[in-house]
Amino acid sequence: MIYLKNTQQLLVMKKAGSIVARCLEMLERHIKPGVSTAELNKMAHEFILSHNATPSFLNYKGFPASINTSINEEIVHGIPDSRRLMSGDIIGIDIGVFFSGYHGDAARTFGVGTISEEDERLLEVTKKSFFEGIKYARKGNRLNQICKTIGTYIEDNGFGVIEEFVGHGIGRDIHEMPNIPNHDMGKKGPKIDKGMTFAIEPMVSVGSPESYIVEDGWTAITLDGKNSAHYENTIAITDGEPEILTLY
Repeated sequence: MIYLKNTQQLLVMKKAGSIVARCLEMLERHIKPGVSTAELNKMAHEFILSHNATPSFLNYKGFPASINTSINEEIVHGIPDSRRLMSGDIIGIDIGVFFSGYHGDAARTFGVGTISEEDERLLEVTKKSFFEGIKYARKGNRLNQICKTIGTYIEDNGFGVIEEFVGHGIGRDIHEMPNIPNHDMGKKGPKIDKGMTFAIEPMVSVGSPESYIVEDGWTAITLDGKNSAHYENTIAITDGEPEILTLY
């Protein structure tokens, strides 16, 4: 079932989304060679708590940290630890916040120091694919118009679409229906309606789109070891253009 949110619920989700956005903005200032992902996790955890919210991911199905930190070939669900960033790395940071009964969820991939031209383009295409997709996030359209547009844009630009992981509905639960793949579903999917809230999150690879989970049971990496990027926002469907709830 896809839950529609009323005006008051959307206002709360916008507040949750604002905390996510400001936390990402804060972390971006600290992403530099030498910082550890555990340190970034600590900063994010303290920031979220200081805004009268809680981290959505901490202990979710046993996840042991407040944010996901995925470096280079790591696609998603990387666990923060003592590893220190190096110039030339790229790092995906995924943050969920639970505030007054509702969740916000967003991800960004950042370059550390000086990164390659290929990785610069990877980050640009990943971000742009999101904005291409949400052109169709309008009342009356079908969900697959978003999914197909994202996948087509990524592949037309020479990158791979990670199909194993998808976007999702969001609200009282961090993951609600519907699932939102980043490729053509082969069917129209549900009709989009005002009050729906989605977390749309393209995950893109330089090489093979295939992936596997490492020994920690969480971190997904590309099968060929090539870099990947992740970009996500929570959006709300309105009578017109979609509202992005996780931009600040």
